[in-house]
Amino acid sequence: MGTSPTRLDGPAKVTGTAPYAFEHQVDHPTYLHPVQATIARGRVSAMDITAATRLDGVVAVLTVFDAPKLADTSDGELTILQDSDVHFRGQLIGAVIAETPEIARHAASLVEVTYQRRQAEVEFRGDRTDLYAPEEVSSSFPTDTEVGDVDAALAAAEVTIDQTYTTPIEHNNPLEPHACIAIWHPEGDDGPRVTLYDSTQGVHTVRTTLAPLFGLEPHQLRVIAPHVGGGFGSKGAPHAHNVLALLAAQRSGGRPVKLALTRQQMFALVGYRTPTIQRIRLGADKNGKLTALAHDVIEQTSRIKEFAEQTAVSSRMMYRVSNRRTSHRLAALDVPVPFWMRAPGEAPGMFAAEVALDELAVACALDPIELRIRNEPDADPESGKPWSGRHLIECLRRGAAEFDWAARDPAPGVRRSGEWLIGTGVAASTYPATASPGNAARIEFTADDSYLVQIGAADIGTGTWTSLTQIAADALGCATDSIRLQIGDTDLPAASVAGGSSGITSWGTAIVTAARAFRDKHGTAPAPGADVTVEADENPDTDNFAMHSFGAQFAETWVNRDTGEIRVPRMLGVFSIGRAINPRMLRSQLIGGMTWGLSMALHEDSVRDPRYGHVVTQDLATYHVSSHADIGNIEARWLDDPDPHTNPMGSRGAGEIGIVGAAAAIANAIHHATGTRPRTLPITPDHLL
Repeated sequence: MGTSPTRLDGPAKVTGTAPYAFEHQVDHPTYLHPVQATIARGRVSAMDITAATRLDGVVAVLTVFDAPKLADTSDGELTILQDSDVHFRGQLIGAVIAETPEIARHAASLVEVTYQRRQAEVEFRGDRTDLYAPEEVSSSFPTDTEVGDVDAALAAAEVTIDQTYTTPIEHNNPLEPHACIAIWHPEGDDGPRVTLYDSTQGVHTVRTTLAPLFGLEPHQLRVIAPHVGGGFGSKGAPHAHNVLALLAAQRSGGRPVKLALTRQQMFALVGYRTPTIQRIRLGADKNGKLTALAHDVIEQTSRIKEFAEQTAVSSRMMYRVSNRRTSHRLAALDVPVPFWMRAPGEAPGMFAAEVALDELAVACALDPIELRIRNEPDADPESGKPWSGRHLIECLRRGAAEFDWAARDPAPGVRRSGEWLIGTGVAASTYPATASPGNAARIEFTADDSYLVQIGAADIGTGTWTSLTQIAADALGCATDSIRLQIGDTDLPAASVAGGSSGITSWGTAIVTAARAFRDKHGTAPAPGADVTVEADENPDTDNFAMHSFGAQFAETWVNRDTGEIRVPRMLGVFSIGRAINPRMLRSQLIGGMTWGLSMALHEDSVRDPRYGHVVTQDLATYHVSSHADIGNIEARWLDDPDPHTNPMGSRGAGEIGIVGAAAAIANAIHHATGTRPRTLPITPDHLL
């Protein structure tokens, strides 16, 4: 650990020999194309499949009237083709199985659907009278919290901020679209055997979720995913298209069914970041000491299944404030179900919170770094636990020195270059350091003097193949070329999902635990065939320490005074993330997150048509993301601060913290350049003119 070997899976990926979900070799496959609802609410009264079934090469057509029945219909997102009700535009209502993908797509277009329409509600607004509080928000956080008397403290504060910040719908767009191959093997003595090659962030999660839907025991469903072309949260659990593929496999006569969603279909079927309306009220004395904080959030969810994001949770622990209130309210609409998207909750929540803090710094005539330092908590304000390692002040000061923050004029709109207004901004970032339970690993010493290390983990492009090999080599005291790693298969020991920046902590701990057990049992000179399988224990330090990563984000923006065009020539992030397992891959993760933060700040916006309920920006031509021309000099640094409490490696997850705070730093820099305060994402020229 701590060195930067090149990616072990790199040669296979650049030569095209690494199999992704749709590319696994199967015999005599069929191809599946969905039929989607073209109304936002109502019911299907008829489906005419005559023209589709007459087409040469069509194997079968599934509809809401004749699809196989599911054994469990409790999940509103996954329960498809079981009745004729339509809950959102783009909902799966049928599919065509054919000999080629082209025939399947053409036949699907020939299915004629008749609807009984009902009035749909798809427009997200904060003035709805039916907003409600969920029982809890994602990751089992309390929906609302209050400490002290917030209203009294706000009324007595010498300086106050009361503003509303909004973020839009955003969609995950991994390079590899959601895809799978489903094979329903003929029934044997103990029932059917089902294989699912899937593009997923967690094979065991897919099996645990889908097996009960089809009345299967876990051992009857094998899920395989050795290589995944990105996920960003959207592949953290199965979606309706997986269910559709398995329903089709039941109908295909034992032949494999291949399904790859189009880019357009992904905008309706695999989740998105919920839009938010966030009101933040801050109270402080004239020296910038926070005396009150209220962070109230309104989000969107779906009528068919609740998804409540933890948007205000970071405000509960980020700064020292004795009077604090946070709340979450949901608007249930006739729309698809929102889902995880890189740093869910923290990314939009910290945008609002860190822009509000910048506004407070201006109101107090304080440098924004100094304001944050003055409100640094000695321990976690929410739990009272000591930090396992915070070091935010060190990140801010190191970043300020490298970014030449001291030369910054505090007044906005002062620095210019011709027609360009130049500003700099800063924001803090945080992300919890979590681990998931139930992870196990198997280690075997083989006849070729190597160690076979098995765990059902996932590599979604983050470098898991390489980093787990490094961890195993260190734990076993051997070279990395003596490790043969196997991941991405439910036939391997159980592993949690690659999500919440918890993967390496969870899987690495299991491997280190297994390695120690192997050495205890077999010593340093094991015989071929010696093996051990061990499940990792829960970390006892979790009860004693508050575990989070922290960082400081800096940005420089240039804004054209005539056109409002925004450029970001320079970004810097300095992070406290524990030990770096592989510095090369760590840097890639951090600058990737910062790049996405820039994209979040300036470009990404999924526009839903309020008349018809669908996202009109459903491709990468109209859903804008940052391209090479938008990216200037982005640098990531990290402190050398191994965390002895989070896991045996001393590391903390870094996959998501790079995006947190990046959009706020850019927004704050735009204010410093122009004097105009952006509070709505994305920040486009029309906001500034």
